[in-house]
Amino acid sequence: MTIAYTDPDDLLPVPFEEGLHNWSAGDGLTGSQTLETVGGVSIVTADGDFGGCLEIVKTSSTQRVRCMDATPMVPGRYLRIRIRIKAISGTLPEVRVAGTPVNGAGSAISGLTAIGPSKALTGYGSIREVSGIVGTGARDGVDMVWGMDAAAGHFGFDLTGGNGGVVHIDDVIIEDVTALFLPQLVGAVDVRDYGAVGDGSTDDTAAFLAADDAADGRAVYVSPGSYYLGSSLTLEHRVQFSGTLVMPKDAILTLQRNLDLVTYAAAFGSEAKGLAKAFQALLNSGSHDTLDLCGRSVQLTEPLDMQGAVPNRDAYATRRVIQNGQIEASNSSDWDDTVVTSVASYDPSNAYFLHSVQNVANIPVGALVEGAGVGREVYVRAVDVASGTVRLNCPLFDAEGTQNFTFRRYKYLLDFSGFGNLAKFAISDIEFRCNGRASGLMIAPAGIGLHIRDCVFTRPKNRALTSPGEGCQGMMVDRCQFLSDESPLTVSERVSIAMNATGNDVKIRDNRFVHFKHSIVLAGAGNMISGNHWFQGDSASNGIRSAGLILSKTNCKTTITGNYIDNNYILWANEHDQDPAQNDEFSFGGLTINGNIFTVNDVSEAFRFFIVRPHGTGHFLSGLTMGNNVFRALNGNIERVEDLDTTYAELKLDRSYNVMVQGNVFNAVTNQIRNPLVLKVDQNTASSTWTIDCGPSLPFQGRVRSVEAVIAEGPLTTAGGTVKWAIPYAEPEQGSNGDKVKLMWEAALKGRVTLTARVDAPL
Repeated sequence: MTIAYTDPDDLLPVPFEEGLHNWSAGDGLTGSQTLETVGGVSIVTADGDFGGCLEIVKTSSTQRVRCMDATPMVPGRYLRIRIRIKAISGTLPEVRVAGTPVNGAGSAISGLTAIGPSKALTGYGSIREVSGIVGTGARDGVDMVWGMDAAAGHFGFDLTGGNGGVVHIDDVIIEDVTALFLPQLVGAVDVRDYGAVGDGSTDDTAAFLAADDAADGRAVYVSPGSYYLGSSLTLEHRVQFSGTLVMPKDAILTLQRNLDLVTYAAAFGSEAKGLAKAFQALLNSGSHDTLDLCGRSVQLTEPLDMQGAVPNRDAYATRRVIQNGQIEASNSSDWDDTVVTSVASYDPSNAYFLHSVQNVANIPVGALVEGAGVGREVYVRAVDVASGTVRLNCPLFDAEGTQNFTFRRYKYLLDFSGFGNLAKFAISDIEFRCNGRASGLMIAPAGIGLHIRDCVFTRPKNRALTSPGEGCQGMMVDRCQFLSDESPLTVSERVSIAMNATGNDVKIRDNRFVHFKHSIVLAGAGNMISGNHWFQGDSASNGIRSAGLILSKTNCKTTITGNYIDNNYILWANEHDQDPAQNDEFSFGGLTINGNIFTVNDVSEAFRFFIVRPHGTGHFLSGLTMGNNVFRALNGNIERVEDLDTTYAELKLDRSYNVMVQGNVFNAVTNQIRNPLVLKVDQNTASSTWTIDCGPSLPFQGRVRSVEAVIAEGPLTTAGGTVKWAIPYAEPEQGSNGDKVKLMWEAALKGRVTLTARVDAPL
């Protein structure tokens, strides 16, 4: 028996953008109420995921939407109704596909199952796909069995559950999936019938094209065999593979109806080869923006060179997405690090380059650079063999001259470093199962708008997410988990780093980092870090702690808001500055640390939650806000929450300005800091000079640079008890450390005043 397939485009309902009058709020029959008369329903013309789509504010217990146009039902045909939906706000509803079966006269048929499986929306902004299959026969997998009397159906969906939620729904899709329920050769054309040989060497490209031309809505069936395709091939129809393909690396296979990992893995005999060829098609297709891994696990025995899979492109700037699956490292020596040691020279005036590099051809792009005066997360961005130079992603802070450098190339499951530029790229819902053998993801050295969302990086050997250049410009990392391979180790034994970024405007939101040496290293400015939890503790008593977040730009323009910072600290340094001394430039400023939870346990009292480390002389604070944070130490007190690391240079505390530290809560912290600092001062013996020590409560134990107010609380009296209405003048920056204030009175007085002093001063 041969089934005549309807053109898929003929099955598609009217797009929502063509008018709400085409859609019913009831059963879809003539005379039913249309959506244009229902409140809370509108067309959105520019949704970021769907383009034009339908917006509904749910107002009834079962809110129905049906197409006014009926889709024909043909005996032997099975249709899948698909919708893509996301919740925007309010109560999260449940959703299901649904339909109204009608007979030849257009009247509704009762007593039939007219709804598909229901799915609950579990979060905002994430796209859920809901589908159901309708057909005439009662087969496994058919959700709505309508029998022979149903001539057509008005298809759409239902929203159930609580009211008040707002959702966006993409256009309803109806697909002919009859092939899922029929033998392979029914309703399909076999490539062998059109001349394909399948011996692995004869070029069968022409036969595949002929079969696709003849399909006329049917599937193309690739029967068992090995088919060599010598050039690029585009198939317009659905394809089913029992045989496999062999193609040159630069030949592109574009499956217009099947750009997904399941089909490409079947076509090339493995998930790894299928992923590479599907990615090649994704970057060479104008009709697909997403490669769906379909929940499959891809086993890799070596790094997947993503640019090598697409040899015709070294740059790409159109939105593309890889989503929904696992990528896992299998046991192989190909994950071992490549380590090269070479002599090279560095000149700070040419800050991003090493020159006169010996054996430069052996140095791999993407290698971590190690050596004296090299900061953290410095990588090889490019290698120029002809000139003997290596381009770096960050300058070196103290490496002038010639020395030995070590170039350590980690191996990543997905490696995009071969691209010159990759923009508007997204990776979503992927688990990188590194298994302690491989690192996770290396991005391209240039590009903008990379989005990593809802991913899990499990047990990376060295790094989870690495930026070897400025491909992280504008990068967004949202709702990901970074799970270290080093949880059993003490902090001092750990070496892995979760992620770094070199470019500006990085957004890191709602992520979870577990037991890395460092969680985040940021060398750029304009960062927004919010809603994350990074914790790095161990079981050692009085153990050491490492920096969780490292900022390496003095004027960092960064907000750190609403995070849980657990058993680690924030380090603010300038280790990526080729001239780290202050030279009439912006100094340490532009940082806001607000509304975070800081906690630590089982450490010595010398532990600090926030450390500033200048790598050159002359630096000062020029814009720092620390407000509304909670600091807590468990199993022992710590002395204070902040400190200066003077390993390389002092911070000029006599130049501090625009510092605000207020509204914080301190638990088990001996010296609690504030700025402005408000103190109650009691002078029990009459004196014309009162000396007040502010040091322990000033941020960074700084200097009292200004006094804002002195207000008497109660009477000021002489030694004999005579009340005086006196006003003193203040002398700040007293004492050897400048952390004392002298109040000078016209006479010897005693009593209580409230003093408001500041560690900074107006310009």
